[in-house]
Amino acid sequence: MANDKLQIDQNQLVAAWQRTLPEWIKDADNCEVFADESDPRSLRVTINTAGHQAYSFDFKVCYVDSREVKVEVIDVDKNKVSIDERTDPMQQLIQDYTRHLHECAQALQQLTHA
Repeated sequence: MANDKLQIDQNQLVAAWQRTLPEWIKDADNCEVFADESDPRSLRVTINTAGHQAYSFDFKVCYVDSREVKVEVIDVDKNKVSIDERTDPMQQLIQDYTRHLHECAQALQQLTHA
C-alpha cells in the first residue's frame, strides 16, 4: 500500500500521543512526547521510571505508514548519565516500553489511518 502514508500534522500527532501514552505506561512513570525536528513522520518519546532508580528511556517512534510504527531506543540514562542498555534488566524494560509504544500507536489508529 504505497498510498498508506501518514496524513496527520506532526503537531496534532504529538498532542494525541501526549494525551494517550500515559494510559499505556505505569501510573507512577511519566512520559514526554516531542516532534522529531528532523523527520515529520517521527516522534521522540522520553519515559522516566518511577522510584529511586531514576531511569530515563529515549525512544524514536517513526511511522512506517499510517498504521505501523518502528520504535528504536536512542538512549538510556540513570540519574542523567548514559548507561549500557544491553543488560538483561534494561532489555526487559525496553521491551515493555516498546510494547506500550506500539499499543499507544494502535490506540491512535482511528486518528492516523484516515
